[in-house]
Amino acid sequence: MSLTDPIADMLTRIRNAANVRKKEVSIPSSRIKIELAKVLKDEGYIRNYRVTGDKKQGILNIALKYTDERQSVITELRRASRPGCRIYCKADSIPKVLGGLGVVILSTSTGIATGKKCEELGVGGEVLCYIW
Repeated sequence: MSLTDPIADMLTRIRNAANVRKKEVSIPSSRIKIELAKVLKDEGYIRNYRVTGDKKQGILNIALKYTDERQSVITELRRASRPGCRIYCKADSIPKVLGGLGVVILSTSTGIATGKKCEELGVGGEVLCYIW
């Protein structure tokens, strides 16, 4: 099955799994999805991730994180840039999510990074998604 927007598919699978309080979600793997999972883990939105091999492209397993009251740590995941409408920003105009409480993830020339890291490095790029 070919997907037009694999990043949006990943975010939707995570959102749906968090809404029904699953412990883990499986996603077809790719390099950009692994980098997104790494950023989510570094920012504390997921517990862990691992890549398992299969005969095709591999499976990315993401262990979701919940509070003690069984509420998901991820309140919302929103795709910003889409295949039909790409959104780019410069280093001095990186958007803020909920006044700095959320995280914006960008695809830059140095790889996938958060908005804070992009401001430190002084690079801009394509706005992939917002998470809070």
